Amino acid sequence: MTTERIPPPLIADEREMLRKFLDFHRATLAMKCDGLSDEDLRRQSMPPSTLSLLGLVRHMAEVERTWFRRVINAEDVPFVWSAVGDFQEAYNAEGATRSEAFAAWEAEVERSRRIELEAPSLDVTGYFPRWEADVSLRLVMLHLIHEYARHNGHADFLREGIDGVTGA
Repeated sequence: MTTERIPPPLIADEREMLRKFLDFHRATLAMKCDGLSDEDLRRQSMPPSTLSLLGLVRHMAEVERTWFRRVINAEDVPFVWSAVGDFQEAYNAEGATRSEAFAAWEAEVERSRRIELEAPSLDVTGYFPRWEADVSLRLVMLHLIHEYARHNGHADFLREGIDGVTGA
């Protein structure tokens, strides 16, 4: 499987720019996982960390679900892998498979895209309980770009440790 990663535009309006940068980072995470077995994807970095590529995919499914569905759309949906909302639980990829992790992540990404497209503006808000504050869709998109970029850096190192593959 080869992931298509479309570079973000150099010139666009704010919403299109945010949308394209977010999709670029989503594709980067998928690209880092291309061609690896379930065992490779579960391979952990180094003690004491339990971080793995599959754990990152699972974590980002939770992140997408939380910010777009639970916060912006105010949906009362449970977390994917945690009964108590512990994002760290998603990192535990022991026994997890590419098919279940990617199915959950891709479903959340598609739902997030629909929520963003249906929102009348970037000024739509939702309540984020952890911060005890309303946040805008603009902030959510910026936050997810940041979250993906940070974790894609982790994914670079994880992938290099698995098979030596490096690159953007």
